[in-house]
Amino acid sequence: MTGHQNEKIRHANPIRISTGDKAYYTITYTILGLFTLLIIMPLINVVANSFSSQDAVAFGWVTFWPVDFTLKGYRAVFDYKGIWTAYGNTFIYAIVGTTINLSVTMMCAYPLARKSLPGHGFITGLFMFTMFFGGGTIPNYILVRGLGMINSRTSMIIPGAMSVYNMIIARTFIKNIPSELEEAAKIDGCSDFKYFFQMVLPLSGTVMAVLALYYAVGHWNDYFTAFLYLKDQNKMPLQMVLRAILIKNSFNTEALASSAEELLYNQSLQDLLKYCFIVISTLPILVLYPFVKKYFVKGVMIGAVKG
Repeated sequence: MTGHQNEKIRHANPIRISTGDKAYYTITYTILGLFTLLIIMPLINVVANSFSSQDAVAFGWVTFWPVDFTLKGYRAVFDYKGIWTAYGNTFIYAIVGTTINLSVTMMCAYPLARKSLPGHGFITGLFMFTMFFGGGTIPNYILVRGLGMINSRTSMIIPGAMSVYNMIIARTFIKNIPSELEEAAKIDGCSDFKYFFQMVLPLSGTVMAVLALYYAVGHWNDYFTAFLYLKDQNKMPLQMVLRAILIKNSFNTEALASSAEELLYNQSLQDLLKYCFIVISTLPILVLYPFVKKYFVKGVMIGAVKG
């Protein structure tokens, strides 16, 4: 049957949607649309404030469109002392950390997905135990200090090298790979290492893209780890600079002010700088998300249905 004939059949027998289904879809899409607006509207307001004048921001004149459009806030942010260093540190932690996270997660998930591993159920249970019970902040700090990682960049990456939740998703995904594929590879003389790198990893691209997004967002937004373990300002991530402005409501005025008049003037810039910092700190993740969106639902569903 040709494609033209199939098209004619579809037009001759259109799918009819019942009144109940129409009502269901209408209510569902309305609720989802309202939730979408609740999420998008604050983001639009933040972006609009970041491009508005400091007076418009201070008096609350901005809603969803910039008032007295200006780039003054962004110029002030990028003139801020240490902003580029913090931005570079965050990229390093996110890229290197995500690479290590994925490597450790997949290397741990693969053997646990194989029923031939002795005690794989018990080992998986030990991993899951750590999801519910942990030592806490102080024991973790003592451990990191004992390993000599205080005030080291490794303290931002190594202590959280693997998420057990993400590992379980990857393990379940690998378990869904047909066992016949492994049997055929073994018949052809393929070793476990070769099967893992040449067969499992390429087939796991979908779930790896999802896990990479999880890990990257976690590293990008992480400030508490730096707050605990880092002392050197040259190693601080961008979120620590943002924290100083949003939580402490203060910033290094020496980077922008040299007199009392300038200091008073810069006080009126603080609200504007807050919005600019929010946009700058979230923009890379917003740019990254569309590239992995198509893998997101598929990867999570495949990795969470069985096992």
